[in-house]
Amino acid sequence: MTDRKTFSATGTAPLTRRTALKGLAAAGGLITAPGFVRYAQAQSSAPIRIGFQCHRTGIGASYGRWYERTTAAAVKLINEAGGINGRPVEIVIEDDGTDAGRGAEVVAKLANQHKVDIVYGTLFSHVVIGSAPTAEELKIPYYVVSEGYHVASGQLNRWCLQPGITDVRAQVTSVAPWIAANAGKKVTMIYPDYAFGYDHRDYLPPALQQAGAEVVAKIAIPPTETSFTKYFPQIPSSTDVLYHVMVGPAVLTFVKELGEFYGANGPQLFGFIDSLEAVDLNSPGLDYLDGSHFWEGFARYAQPTDTDAQKAYRAAVGIDDNGASVNDPRDVSTAGHMFGCWETLYVIKQAMEACNYQGPQDRAKLVEATEAITTIAEGPEHPQGDKVFDGKIHQVFGHQYISKMEGGRLNVVHKTSIEDGRYEPEADYTTQPL
Repeated sequence: MTDRKTFSATGTAPLTRRTALKGLAAAGGLITAPGFVRYAQAQSSAPIRIGFQCHRTGIGASYGRWYERTTAAAVKLINEAGGINGRPVEIVIEDDGTDAGRGAEVVAKLANQHKVDIVYGTLFSHVVIGSAPTAEELKIPYYVVSEGYHVASGQLNRWCLQPGITDVRAQVTSVAPWIAANAGKKVTMIYPDYAFGYDHRDYLPPALQQAGAEVVAKIAIPPTETSFTKYFPQIPSSTDVLYHVMVGPAVLTFVKELGEFYGANGPQLFGFIDSLEAVDLNSPGLDYLDGSHFWEGFARYAQPTDTDAQKAYRAAVGIDDNGASVNDPRDVSTAGHMFGCWETLYVIKQAMEACNYQGPQDRAKLVEATEAITTIAEGPEHPQGDKVFDGKIHQVFGHQYISKMEGGRLNVVHKTSIEDGRYEPEADYTTQPL
């Protein structure tokens, strides 16, 4: 089912315009006029239509729900500030079911039936990989919010870009030295048996080795698995650190069974928040994780060091200090990832304005304008932090956060530098024709 509308307050918190404007003004003046912003003169008054390939159903549904809310909040503010090139932004949603085959069909439907200008918003790596050839065939820019290394690796094509969230290779490269120095030297990896997990499998070991540690075992688990006890005997007794990246509805079972297997004598735990996105950390059984550490892209819990921009962003997307919906404390966000939607939309806005985008005839110019972006400043449009964009590999690099689970909440204990995650590019999309 398609939801065709210009986002206003749909899916966002019951936030007054005055509150949002005050918060963003304090963060750096993104909104300059309080209400009733008129659209500037433009060659066309028709909306810029962004096709949102959304995981409304399937294994990614919890992400899709919060990606949709974050998108709504960002578009609301973009439109209140005058839109893009003087035109309002309209989001057209199609559910891909978090399915690779359906994802390709969604890209084609958005382009051919709904006549969108670009496609945006995809998270799960197998859906991105399955959809990318269709984007290339139709010559439509495809802005993903996925994390997978598939964009930066050169596996995809020039029409695919990831300018709003870092990739797994950069993430694991950034955190590996901290793991080796603070958690242990012998690491066993547990990861999902598909492309996202393979990025962890392939890039954590060399990063740990460089930091003086090693991976002693790699255990791949099907994403549809519902019980995990049978895998735990594969963990070597020499393991100092259990590195876990589990995704899906069975994660609570994973933690519960892990606690039953080890009791109080298990190795140190280091996980990616992907394992617990949209999950209440005070759920029964998760107390086993107390004292362990997690990677986060954006802190779920409000921190004492939060900037004005981060506070305004949290208010705009409707999450409280615990990272849950302001309307329902049981509705926990996917805060570690969904900021990428907000930041990607503002990169799209920046690139469209740089190339004076007017319509589909300017799609190639839009890709080139995005490739020309280099540095991204922290602020209301990019609350997660400053970043560097590499136009050759269509990938952004930024800061990562390591948080400790204490008393049922996550407290940030380390912030990496951008350089901590940089690596030598293996591709150059700019050599491909558009």
